[in-house]
Amino acid sequence: MSDTSKTVKSDSSEPGKVEKTGGVIEDQTTVAPADDPTAAPVSVVDPRLLVREEGFKGYLTEFKRKVKGGELGQIPVVIGLIVIWTIFQAKNDLFLSADNLSNISYFMSATGMLAIGLVFVLLLGEIDLSVGSVSGLASTLFAVFVVDHTMNPWLSLVLTIITGAGIGALQGWFFAKIGVPAFVVTLAGFLGWNGLMLWLLGSSGTINIPSDSGPVHLLGQNSFFMDQAIIGAYLLAGLAVVLTAVGNFGEQRRRRAAGVPFRPTTEILLRVGALAVASFLAASVLNNASGVSNALVIFLAALVIVDFVLRRTTYGRKVFAVGGGIEAARRAGISVPMVRITVFAISGGFAAVGGMFFAGQTASATLNAGGGNTLMLAIAAAVIGGTSLFGGRGTVWSALLGMLVIQSIQTGLDLLNMNTSIQYMITGGVLLGAVVIDSISRKSQKAAGRG
Repeated sequence: MSDTSKTVKSDSSEPGKVEKTGGVIEDQTTVAPADDPTAAPVSVVDPRLLVREEGFKGYLTEFKRKVKGGELGQIPVVIGLIVIWTIFQAKNDLFLSADNLSNISYFMSATGMLAIGLVFVLLLGEIDLSVGSVSGLASTLFAVFVVDHTMNPWLSLVLTIITGAGIGALQGWFFAKIGVPAFVVTLAGFLGWNGLMLWLLGSSGTINIPSDSGPVHLLGQNSFFMDQAIIGAYLLAGLAVVLTAVGNFGEQRRRRAAGVPFRPTTEILLRVGALAVASFLAASVLNNASGVSNALVIFLAALVIVDFVLRRTTYGRKVFAVGGGIEAARRAGISVPMVRITVFAISGGFAAVGGMFFAGQTASATLNAGGGNTLMLAIAAAVIGGTSLFGGRGTVWSALLGMLVIQSIQTGLDLLNMNTSIQYMITGGVLLGAVVIDSISRKSQKAAGRG
């Protein structure tokens, strides 16, 4: 069926009346703003139908509608990232060099793993203050298993991740079943798991891990995908483009068959083309350095998998439902305690994985593992990237965008020989700005009847 089919409109003005647009059903339901039931109703139109009817004008109209309604998405963080890169490049022309961008991509992966798990928790409108301590404990447990008990490194890795997930589930149980606020439970975990880590490390405070032991070698800074082969980066870029195209056209086919709005082929091609340009450009830049690190590959793979879980599975929809409204989710038959416990288990599991990334960077477990500002940076990454602190809205890709912003600031200030105190102040300012934008966005959506 052609995307340019004419619209056959119904003369009825009844709310909820459906109209056909080229064989596709359009829901013309109107709703009144939530805070003013007497106000004029707002028509809810699927943007894919708007584009089908008006082409580029439809995109522009939909963009204006989203901005007025406070639906900014990742626009602020992308603009912020461009501004940050422009400023640092102007101050030091080494900032956008291949080697520096390679360093940014490698060192953001460890904290980024913590941020992925925190996205799940933030989608519920809750917080997990224990992820830093859990990551440090995980690296210590791995070191104890491998060094003190000569256990197989890969078995040690599995046990470490299971332990992290179990810690998260335990904290989630206290929150979901006993009713202890998540802030209090995870604050206790922050202190308790850090104490356990210190006890395991003993008086030396450090356990060196053999650099050739499985996971540590895999996640080291000098370990690259396909052993530094140039084809590796381009293979990853091509795979990303192919998977995106297959996913988008598959969704279009399913929605067309179901008789519901779908994205036009032209829009899909533009999206895939933009991704192809960005992916192959990034691959080219990284190849000019040393290649794509294994840590970055694993981080990106985790993002893709978790994004699929959140957007394409029943469990993901339950997480968003609970974050959007607990009572409504309960009435819909969702087990709220189950969702809460599993979300904190996921957060703990990713914290443990992040701890292994930290161990890979230093080939050791130390007192500083997961300490310092690790927790704050992980939370900041998720929030700066666009995940709402109020729950119910966000995407796992915010972990990537947020970490790009934070790691860019840290690396840029290091190049300029700025004091750590300046890094903290700037990162804090960016975090505050992200929360302010989120708050204003929520108010705008409520005023527009979409809150």
